[in-house]
Amino acid sequence: MNKDQKAQYIEDLAQDLSKANVFYLADTAALTVETINQLRRRCFQQGIELRVVKNTLLAKAMAKVEGRNYDNLASVLSGPTSIMFAEVGNAPAKLIKDFRKKNDKPLLKGAYIEEAIFIGDNQLDALEAIKSREELIGDIIGLLQSPAKNVISGLTGGGSKIAGILKTLEERA
Repeated sequence: MNKDQKAQYIEDLAQDLSKANVFYLADTAALTVETINQLRRRCFQQGIELRVVKNTLLAKAMAKVEGRNYDNLASVLSGPTSIMFAEVGNAPAKLIKDFRKKNDKPLLKGAYIEEAIFIGDNQLDALEAIKSREELIGDIIGLLQSPAKNVISGLTGGGSKIAGILKTLEERA
């Protein structure tokens, strides 16, 4: 790779980082060709983009992204590094944990999720537990619907008489 190609690669990677709200850095070293192909296939099936990157170029791309501080992630850039871009924050964590049922790697080096930085493989369980926006919205709607359903069922159960309505409201208060 010549100097111009490196500069273009850094620029492209910086643009990808600035657009991404979720990315994981993983160690995929020592995986066989067959195993890395299985990992790539599973990433593709789950909508996760997997790329092997050179640490020095990734560090330069991170430094170019304005408005984001990747200093803590830059500290894990040693040894072979793969970057996993995803739309859902916990998708790469779930994939890594499931993949490691049969393999020793990939190991999590770090992750960037919606401006939060996680460092180390010991964070994998916490990352797997993170809920997506859709899951959180579903939980909130469920919580908001429950009291409304209770009041409506109580009102309809008490009949349409004012006394029944007042009695139901009094029991609920």
